[in-house]
Amino acid sequence: MKRILAGLLAFSLGALAQTWNMATPYPPANFHTQNILQFVKEVEEATGGRVKVTVHPGGSLFPHPQILPAVRNGQVQMGEVLMSLLANENPIFNLDSIPFVATSYEEARRLYQAQRPEVEKWLLQRGVVFLYAVPWPPQGLYTKKPVNSAQDLKGLRFRAYNPATARLAELLGMAPVQVEAADIPQAFATGIVEAMITSPVTGVDSQAWDFARYFYDIKAWIPKNMVVIGRRAFESLSSQDREALLQAARRAEERGWKLSQEQEAKAIQTLAGKGMQVVKPSPQLMADLKKVGQTMILEWQRQAGATGVKVYRQYLGR
Repeated sequence: MKRILAGLLAFSLGALAQTWNMATPYPPANFHTQNILQFVKEVEEATGGRVKVTVHPGGSLFPHPQILPAVRNGQVQMGEVLMSLLANENPIFNLDSIPFVATSYEEARRLYQAQRPEVEKWLLQRGVVFLYAVPWPPQGLYTKKPVNSAQDLKGLRFRAYNPATARLAELLGMAPVQVEAADIPQAFATGIVEAMITSPVTGVDSQAWDFARYFYDIKAWIPKNMVVIGRRAFESLSSQDREALLQAARRAEERGWKLSQEQEAKAIQTLAGKGMQVVKPSPQLMADLKKVGQTMILEWQRQAGATGVKVYRQYLGR
C-alpha cells in the first residue's frame, strides 16, 4: 500500500510539472538573453523544478514579429518582444521609440511607469500576461560616411525595425527597409541598407565595424523589450508558483535595467576599439533630428487619442 501511495504521489507531482518553451529574437550572448536565462533558472529553482523553461534565442523558434501572436494563440508559453513592434496595434507601445521623448535612463524609467498599466491591461485583454520590461541602451546613428546634418542622410536606404523608425526615415528623406537584428550584417553587405539607428549593444552583436565607419552617440530614444506569458499557461500554475514566477520577473527587471546601463559604456568602448569612429553629433544634426522628433510626438498624440495623451502627460508630470 505504501508503495502504491508513493507511486501515486510521484505521478501527481510529475503531472504538475510544467515544461515550457520561450521564444526570443536576440542572440545568446546579448544581455537581454542572458538576463532571461538567469530568470528562467530562478523560476525553476523557486518552483522546485515544477516549472522548466527552454529558451530559444535568435529567432530560432519564431521570427520576431511572430513571437507575440505565438504566445497569444498558445503555440509557445513565453516570449520576448520589442514593445514598439506592436505600435500598429496600439500606439501606447510606440511611445518609447519616439525620438527624444526619453533619452536618459531616469526618463526611461518614468516613461515606463506611465506606460505599464495600459500595456498590461491591453495585453491581458488578449490573453497575455505582462511579466517585465528591460530597456536597450540609448540609440545611436551608424553610417558609412560622415553626417553633419539631416541633408547628408537624404536618399540613404535606412534600416527600420518598427513603425517609428520607418516614419523617422520618411521624415528625413531616407528609404526605410525592414530588417531584423539578425539580418543586419547581410543587409549592409548587400547594399540593402546604408545606415541605421540602433543601440551600441546591437552594433556589437552585428559587428558593425565590418560595414560602418561612424557611430554618432545621439541618444535618440530608449526602447524596451517586454517578457510575456500566455494567460492560460500562467493560470495553470498554483498560486505559489505564480508568485515565484512574478518575484523572479521583478528581479529580472531590476537586474536588466542595471545591465543595460553597464552594457552601454562597454559596447561603445568595443565599437571604438574595433576601429569605428565614435563621434559627437554636430549641433545642426541634433537640431534636425529633434525637429523630426517634435513632428513625430505630435503625430503620435493624434493617433494615441485621449488614453495616450493621458499617459504622455503623466510622464511629463502635467
